[in-house]
Amino acid sequence: MAEPTNNTAVLPPVDFRTDPSRYKHWKLSVDGPVATLALDVREDGGLRPGYELKLNSYDLGVDIELHDAVQRLRFEHPGVRSVVLTSGKERVFCAGANIRMLSQSTHGWKVNFCKFTNETRNGIEEATAESRQTYIAAVNGPCAGGGYELALAADHILMADDGNTAVSLPEVPLLAVLPGTGGLTRLVDKRQVRRDRADFFCTLEEGIKGKRAVDWRLVDEVVPRTRLNEAVRERALKLAEKSDRPATAKGIALPELARQVNGDAVSYSHVDAKIDRAKGIAEITVHGPKTAVPASLDAIDAGFWPLALARELDDLVLHLRTNEESVGMWVIRSTGDADTVAAYDALLEQHKADWRVREIRLFLKRVFKRIDVSSRSLFALIEPGSCFTGTLLELVLAADRSYMLDGQFEGDNRPPATLRLTALNFGAYPMVNGLSRLESRSLDDLSRAEALRRQIGVDLDAAAADEAGLITFKPDDIDWEDEVRIAIEERAAFSPDALTGMEASLRFGGPETMESKIFARLTAWQNWIFQRPNAVGDQGALKLYGTGQRASYDRRRV
Repeated sequence: MAEPTNNTAVLPPVDFRTDPSRYKHWKLSVDGPVATLALDVREDGGLRPGYELKLNSYDLGVDIELHDAVQRLRFEHPGVRSVVLTSGKERVFCAGANIRMLSQSTHGWKVNFCKFTNETRNGIEEATAESRQTYIAAVNGPCAGGGYELALAADHILMADDGNTAVSLPEVPLLAVLPGTGGLTRLVDKRQVRRDRADFFCTLEEGIKGKRAVDWRLVDEVVPRTRLNEAVRERALKLAEKSDRPATAKGIALPELARQVNGDAVSYSHVDAKIDRAKGIAEITVHGPKTAVPASLDAIDAGFWPLALARELDDLVLHLRTNEESVGMWVIRSTGDADTVAAYDALLEQHKADWRVREIRLFLKRVFKRIDVSSRSLFALIEPGSCFTGTLLELVLAADRSYMLDGQFEGDNRPPATLRLTALNFGAYPMVNGLSRLESRSLDDLSRAEALRRQIGVDLDAAAADEAGLITFKPDDIDWEDEVRIAIEERAAFSPDALTGMEASLRFGGPETMESKIFARLTAWQNWIFQRPNAVGDQGALKLYGTGQRASYDRRRV
């Protein structure tokens, strides 16, 4: 379960399932090709007791709603081509992450909160770049910290020029921490703010407003407050003209996921997990499709296997990450028919230009990336009856290690396990470093990954999969049980801190991207700074914020 905050008893698990009828903090409206997401945080609507969400500040509950809204806009509203992010309150855009929430939260909660929040910002940027649903920030009041990081996720920022509205990243001077969701990286990588100006900006409590904010590339436009709504609408409509999203298509409704949590078991239609808390292990089984590929794309709904799988696996990952912090190892298996999985992959490849298929492929990409950046050890077990084909093969490629049975188990009449590549393994689901998982396994020679295209559609047994570089080990029936058991037990016995650092360092070789930089820094610098007494000690800035007392810093540089 979720680790309790400092002033609470054991708390109920966090549920990431919601819908607009249950939103407390966001108002979603659609007007033709333009949707508006207005942040109107309910002060008494915090996810945990002990703090008020004043000045449109947010906690995990606020961002769970935003994540849901971004997903729904992509699937349920195909005609929406521009999305305006703004505030539903007068004279404040967003004060960022709630400081009282941060000061009373455990270290793990803070880091995972920042990770999920940043994944949501990345989803917004992907919606703009890949879904042709451009996000625009309409900053209609002071915009600080995580509030400005939210605006930075948009493609275009308009700000009211009223003498009061400013953007700021005041975490360093006020709290002795860093912006938690990529603000520093987006300043210099995305908006290409000059380093010296960024340095000054990030140490300025009051922020920057007006013409200087435009000149320094902190925002794109400033307009008089009286014209802000008009200017935002004009900009949104102009950007909408560039989109290829179908104006009259029917959306795909996303009903609440059917999930059962029964003690140590979590189950959905296509995904199951069994949790051994004493050993710190979750055994995850992904099930292949139970029905054949539909005859028409018009039959695609929320039950369409690739979409249902993406939703269920995403929810499970978030559930385990947030509510099962001591379960540090995920062991992944699959069951099903490889031919049927391959048929679904063929449909996703053949119709990749269709907006529905595009969104499903992008959703699967986001889920696999969420798995990649989760601080959990990942082992894949490939046994008779598995269906690690194409899309599901990505789970094997995402694993830190994979074990594939060479042959059959004694007394088991099922044929030996095989792996099968499809076209989707060659770039449909890139990692945060911009490479496919196949390419990330062949950094010394990327052409080796491309050469594997000749193996598309071929069932690869353990020897062939090993030769192709797709698995780590191939024990036979005699060695399987002991080798796999010992490997899992040894892994679970190591320091979770060391494993988190090791895994994050090894998973993302090759080129750096803005996204990989952000996650690397969340794993390292923010993780470290959130534990330093200068921030969270009794005399630290985060603890003393709002009391009128000044923080007492240990002046030694580490």
